[in-house]
Amino acid sequence: MGDILITDDEADIRSLISDILEDEGYTCRTAGTAEACMAALAEEPPAAMILDIWLKDSDMDGIDILKSVRRSHPDIPIIIISGHGNIEIAVAAIKQGAYDYIEKPFNIDQLMVVITRAMETARLRQENSELRRKDAASAEMIGQSAAYKMLVGHLKKVMNSNSRVMLTGPAGAGKEVAARYIHAKSSRAHAPFVTISSASIEPERMETVLFGRESPEKGIEQGMLEQAHEGVIYFDEIADMPLGTQSKILRVLVEQAFTRVGGTEKIRVDLRVISSTNRELTQEIRAGRFREELYHRLNVVPIAVPSLEERRDDIPVLANHFISALNKVQGLPLRALSDETSALLQTMRWPGNVRQLRNVIERVLILGDGTGPIEPSELPNPSDGGTDGGEMTLSGSLASLPLRDARELFERQYLMTQINRFGGNISRTANFVGMERSALHRKLKSLGVVTTTRGGARVARVDD
Repeated sequence: MGDILITDDEADIRSLISDILEDEGYTCRTAGTAEACMAALAEEPPAAMILDIWLKDSDMDGIDILKSVRRSHPDIPIIIISGHGNIEIAVAAIKQGAYDYIEKPFNIDQLMVVITRAMETARLRQENSELRRKDAASAEMIGQSAAYKMLVGHLKKVMNSNSRVMLTGPAGAGKEVAARYIHAKSSRAHAPFVTISSASIEPERMETVLFGRESPEKGIEQGMLEQAHEGVIYFDEIADMPLGTQSKILRVLVEQAFTRVGGTEKIRVDLRVISSTNRELTQEIRAGRFREELYHRLNVVPIAVPSLEERRDDIPVLANHFISALNKVQGLPLRALSDETSALLQTMRWPGNVRQLRNVIERVLILGDGTGPIEPSELPNPSDGGTDGGEMTLSGSLASLPLRDARELFERQYLMTQINRFGGNISRTANFVGMERSALHRKLKSLGVVTTTRGGARVARVDD
């Protein structure tokens, strides 16, 4: 049922509690001194602890052990017992993080009720931890384009190192998914993945959120750095972190330790740090908004996460993945994409990147009719959020040009869009537009269109 560590300087008390708990199906270990208790804890952390406050022949008392265990193993529920109890001691124990306090001589039924509740608390905490790990492990990288393959190749190279990684790329491109992918495939996958959203935490609360706090009223409150011990701390959009907090994070990276707000003791943590930004941090440094030394500490291994525009070849794959996921999670219709819809999705602008694509797919599945293939008319019109009804409106640039110039501009934009849609693959582009490959090459040359490599993918651009 669970392993319980009993620490008391009286052998008969240890034996009594142990016999009672073992009759109920628990596994027990006992310790008569603080030193024996800490040795047992180091050998194998228990599911719960029963701890006497007064320990003879020991350098530490029960409160000292409680503080130490709360720092190193915060999820272990600790029940304090004492034969010299008073309200002040009980309050002090609870404030330091004890699960409950029982005064000797204790009632057996009372002890069993408290133990049962403590073990249930431990079980729930373990389940929550496992759910967090599953969440990190379920991070999927979806794609098939050259840019996607290059990104995954870079991520695999840093998985099993402890190096700090800086993920760069536009908002919505999937930087957090990439961070979770690193964590899920690493040796730290069993430990927490904790996200710090630098933009969503008020500056005045940032230090408390990160470092936790200690106060006479509430005792010890863990911060996110402590919660991420032995795992990964992910700083989302690090450029939004207040300057004052940046200097303290820099100190944590150097010392691997910090002090809670209101506390005096150093808390040591073992963390891997992954951060992300959609800004150019060198410009932020020049503007005085970001600490240069912190930048160099975090930017050990820079990895660029490509925008959706750089991986248009992946759009149908991603869209189908979102359809399947939304069907499983929300029960939305499991619909296919028509060929025309796939083509249109690949030619649309996606300033919100992968996040925007997911939102569009969810919207279509919620508002759409039937279970047949998704048709182009169901996609939102970027100009007004409605559907286009199949009508075509000339852009201002085309409408103001003579026919010959307008045709050349249209052909250039059309062919560049198709080349980008097919990831720079000229053969697939020629097959789709209905031209011989050699004829397409001649047409591109006459229009001044060339292809170049960007982010691992071939993209079309106008030759300067």
